[in-house]
Amino acid sequence: MHDGGEQGREHDGGEHAVRRVATRVVYENPWMLVREDEVERLDGSRGIYGVVDKPDFVLVIPMEDGGFHLVEEYRYPIRRRTWSFPQGTLPGRQEADPEELARLELAQETGLRAASLTHLGYLNCSHGTTGQGFNVFVAADLSPGETDREPEEQDMRQRWFSRAEVKTMIRDGRITDDSSVAAYALLTLHENP
Repeated sequence: MHDGGEQGREHDGGEHAVRRVATRVVYENPWMLVREDEVERLDGSRGIYGVVDKPDFVLVIPMEDGGFHLVEEYRYPIRRRTWSFPQGTLPGRQEADPEELARLELAQETGLRAASLTHLGYLNCSHGTTGQGFNVFVAADLSPGETDREPEEQDMRQRWFSRAEVKTMIRDGRITDDSSVAAYALLTLHENP
C-alpha cells in the first residue's frame, strides 16, 4: 500500500516538502483506511492532512473489433449509473500482482478472457487525497466466458462500444470516471507516439 506521507519524495531526489510528525487512524473498513497526519511544512509551520489509504488497482481496456467493452453500474457516491472500463482491487485491501489482477477483474466483470495483455503505464488518482494509483492494461484476443461478479457488482452490465461512441461518451459526460478517461489518453499516446 502506498503511504502518502512516506512515499512523498520527488522523483528528482528532492526533500519532502511536507513531513509527517504524527498519525492516527480515524476510520477503517475492508476497502480503505483513513488517517489524519500531523505535518510540518518546509517553513516549520504545522498542520493536518487527511489521507485515504487504499491499495493500488488495475484498469483494463478490453479492445475488440475497433471498439471497447465497457461496464456500467450504479456509483453510490455520485448517485447515478456510469460507464467505465473494468477496474478493481482484491477484497480486504490485499495487494496483488497487477497482471494477474487485470486478468481476474476482466473475467469477473465482463466474462472475457484475454490471450494478450499490454501494460500501458501507471497513474495516480486523486493524488491530493490518496497515494492510490493504478496500472493500465490493454486486453486483446478476447474470448467470452462467464462473469463472476462480487455482490457490490450485482447491478453491473456490460456492452461493446465503437471507438467513435466512446469518444462521444467522454465528450458528452456519459463517461466521467477519471481513471477511464486517463487510461484512454494513455492508449491514444501508445497508439500515436
